[in-house]
Amino acid sequence: MATLKKFEDVHAWQKTRVMVKEIYTLSSLSAFSKDYGLKDQIRRCGVSIMANIAEGYGRKSRKEFAYFLNIAHGSAAELQSHLYIALDLGYIDKDSFDHLYAETEEISKMILGLQNYLRKLVRS
Repeated sequence: MATLKKFEDVHAWQKTRVMVKEIYTLSSLSAFSKDYGLKDQIRRCGVSIMANIAEGYGRKSRKEFAYFLNIAHGSAAELQSHLYIALDLGYIDKDSFDHLYAETEEISKMILGLQNYLRKLVRS
């Protein structure tokens, strides 16, 4: 964590930022853009991942950072669930689904890795 001088240095946050832009672009197209509930929810999930990483970092406590990473991890799972709905309703194609699902999975693993690292530091 010593190399993290600001929340923008967290790789999971950086990767999520790129993914959120993709989500906003995809959810602005065709019928997806008119499904206000799903469109807003899927966008909020992505934004929540970024926001919780930033908020946790800003707390300046390893324990609290790990707590907010846990929330971010939950938002990633929620996003993956919503991607299935978007796929099932034909709002996104299989390639877009596979790409975003894999990106979210990678982000989840990054979050878990950072969480585990922080928890080990708290215990020592």
